[in-house]
Amino acid sequence: MQVVPDPKIAGLIDRLVSEVVPGGRGIAAWMALLRAHATLVRQLAVDLVEETGLTLGDYDVLSQLALAGGVSRMTDLANRAFSSRSGMTRRVDRLVDEGLVRRTGSDADGRGVVVGLTKAGVARLSATAPAHIRRVAELFVAPLDDEELAVMERALKKVTLNCTFG
Repeated sequence: MQVVPDPKIAGLIDRLVSEVVPGGRGIAAWMALLRAHATLVRQLAVDLVEETGLTLGDYDVLSQLALAGGVSRMTDLANRAFSSRSGMTRRVDRLVDEGLVRRTGSDADGRGVVVGLTKAGVARLSATAPAHIRRVAELFVAPLDDEELAVMERALKKVTLNCTFG
């Protein structure tokens, strides 16, 4: 049996968009953002593993901890990193096993969990960050001029402020 595309279905999204957003204002920009994000993240993830052996998710956890001064409550870390809370627990378990982070109870209430970078974690991040930052500069920064970068930064900050989890 041959599968044939249905032209009515092919136009479904366009029809639904036009019903909700007359003229489709901004939808092409949204689609471009989604495509760019997915493409960049996939490429950065592959490049990072190939060059350093560290996954992009693990790099994100280590860098988020560094940005927080080396320690963070697990819930805060999960909110800032590219991971669900359950995914963060598994990731932190693995990073603890690798000796890159340590996990302790919160001194404040004893119920929370605090995650901290170890010396090995700082060393791994220090060795990995230049490769990742170089690829971000090549793939994302280099194709754009300073004005485009400034406009994008302002626009994305506005969007983030409009979101509940921003």
